[in-house]
Amino acid sequence: MATSNAFPPPKQRGLILHAALMVILLSLAAFSAYRLYGAEFDLAFAGFVLLLLACLLPLPVFVYRFYALVRADYSLDRDNLHLIWGMRVEDIPISDVEWVRPVDALPTPLALPWLRLWGGLLGTTRHPDLGPVEFLASEADGLLLIATARQVFAISPADPAGFVQAFQRVMEMGSLAPGQSHSQYPSFVMSTAWQNPLIRYAWLFGAFINIGLFLWVSINLPGLAQVSLGFDALGAPLEQVPGAQLILLPLLSAILFAGGWLAGLFFYRREDLRLLASLVWISGAVSSLLFLFAVFFLLNVA
Repeated sequence: MATSNAFPPPKQRGLILHAALMVILLSLAAFSAYRLYGAEFDLAFAGFVLLLLACLLPLPVFVYRFYALVRADYSLDRDNLHLIWGMRVEDIPISDVEWVRPVDALPTPLALPWLRLWGGLLGTTRHPDLGPVEFLASEADGLLLIATARQVFAISPADPAGFVQAFQRVMEMGSLAPGQSHSQYPSFVMSTAWQNPLIRYAWLFGAFINIGLFLWVSINLPGLAQVSLGFDALGAPLEQVPGAQLILLPLLSAILFAGGWLAGLFFYRREDLRLLASLVWISGAVSSLLFLFAVFFLLNVA
């Protein structure tokens, strides 16, 4: 059995940065939701709705980048080189690797991706000599280039010299049973799930319900002075609040649907959890429909 050498990228600064960004976004979102509670429908109300959306929309991106950095690793054994970055997986037979060298050795500097954060140097740039270069790195310091016949990768092991030495060692040993080249992208998980009609209809149904619910409530808000947001144990409407607070229901519905969609993608990566992923997505669509019914009844009571 071949011995595996793991050379993960530096993670500490990236994890701290992404955790801080997520805390800031969640804090601002919570503050906006708090200010919306009890607010009248006016310009300030619209501003807090926009702030809430501006904080929630990029949050899944930072959550995924945090998860991807936690999972990130570069490893090689006698037969294969493995690059893992979240749902992005690249398995390369050692015999397919043409060379490994530091990025500083290039005569022409390599352009970095435009969006650069500690813990996530991701994307593809073009080099005049190498062509497209895909970055799977956490930081710009200590970048190594790995060239294959198909593609060039830029990685950032915490110990670049150790990685190069390990690569030279396995090259000298020779490959015994090289595996097949394999590439997996996050989009591959989505496209695979999309091919299932039940999942595809659950996604579309939930998305259309949430968009329609938000538009429906937005149209009704200007003429809605008071609204009751629920019923007590006896079925009587609760005390009425400013009608603008009804916007919280489509926002909550969209948050739950988006969270379930992301969780489903996480589960769907594994064959044994695909049934669970399907149940999560179907539950998200049903939950959105229940929010639609809730708004219908609340508007009729109002």
